[in-house]
Amino acid sequence: MKTSKFLATALVAFTMLMGGAAIAQTKMVGGAAMYPNKNIIENAVNSKDHTTLVAAVKAAGLVETLSGKGPFTVFAPTNAAFDKLPKGTVETLVKPENKQTLTTVLTYHVVSGKWNAADIAAAIKKGKGSYEATTVQGGKLKFKMEGKDLIVTDEKGGKAKVTIADVNQSNGVIHVVDTVLMPK
Repeated sequence: MKTSKFLATALVAFTMLMGGAAIAQTKMVGGAAMYPNKNIIENAVNSKDHTTLVAAVKAAGLVETLSGKGPFTVFAPTNAAFDKLPKGTVETLVKPENKQTLTTVLTYHVVSGKWNAADIAAAIKKGKGSYEATTVQGGKLKFKMEGKDLIVTDEKGGKAKVTIADVNQSNGVIHVVDTVLMPK
């Protein structure tokens, strides 16, 4: 009897511990929990800060791709980042006739593989202060540290700051950025 009570207590403690670990790995983005056991799309649709990005991903037909196996590293612009674009840009991009341009812009925010912030920082250090990655779109993004901030520079010289790093997903990782990155 004592052994089974001990095992039951141990099982309850283990379950609580594991639940706590899962909660500890869960980050909040846009007022919503981002669960590491869900994919990029399953999490992104719940973020109130990424409604423009989600609408753009749907318009570009990339939902299935970003729900796929991956792994992907996504630099996810917030609604405020899209609001920095010239007036009418988003409305123009999501029109069906501009699907290819929209796809080009969105896939420029994606790098193959799972690159957490520590991996990027190590690559920057190895590169003596900067690191360049090729996006799924085929363009280049340059990474560097400015103080404690991870900065991503696009091919046009635009800079985005990673505001929330390491939002782990079942098929990769999201880094929230404050500016839309633009390819050449």
